[in-house]
Amino acid sequence: MFQLNSMIYATVSYQGMGAWELFVNSLLPMILGAVKYTIPLTIIAFILGLLVALLTAMMRLSKSRILRIPAVVYVSAIRGTPLLVQLFIIFFGLPSIGVTIDPFPSAVIAFTLNVGAYASEIVRASILSISKGQWEAAFTIGMTRSMALRRIILPQATRVSIPPLSNSFISLVKDTSLASLILVAELFRQAQEIAARTFDFLLLYTEAGLIYWVICFILSLFQNQLEKRYDRFVAK
Repeated sequence: MFQLNSMIYATVSYQGMGAWELFVNSLLPMILGAVKYTIPLTIIAFILGLLVALLTAMMRLSKSRILRIPAVVYVSAIRGTPLLVQLFIIFFGLPSIGVTIDPFPSAVIAFTLNVGAYASEIVRASILSISKGQWEAAFTIGMTRSMALRRIILPQATRVSIPPLSNSFISLVKDTSLASLILVAELFRQAQEIAARTFDFLLLYTEAGLIYWVICFILSLFQNQLEKRYDRFVAK
């Protein structure tokens, strides 16, 4: 299926086209690659990564070494190795032990684990930034630690974490280009396939870069609006 999708525009002849004509004709496959793979991959991996990040942050904040040590090892391993290596281990390495995963799910797993490790540090720092007085106030009115965390601490920590998490989301959009190396037919993969047939690498890779730039610029506008909306709730 992924081979069919990745070669959907293989029958289009780009030979003999001028620079502008090539730019225009290659725009649609790149945009479709972004819509079908780049954006869904980003959203799915980020949402799952946030769930992993929250769990990991809670484990790292736990007083139990049984919970804390695995979380520390996980974060250290992910942050200490390149994302590309992690992606290759999942897609090319696991089949050697009998575990074969298709390209798109492999990319989702790799990006989820990567986002989870980095975002867990953001979540942990956001929780630690809330003053101890908030905890003490919650305890004085009879809340348990879990209730205080859920009702008092996490809502405030969420507002604090919005800017860095938004930056992580935008960075993830660009990182998804690495999925092209395991044959996911996303934006950059489409650019690679067309460039391989036309040998006009500069034009097509620049075009791909412009599309990434537009996507990230739009996301940055949403980020600014989101930050302005929640900024008034953050204590100065």
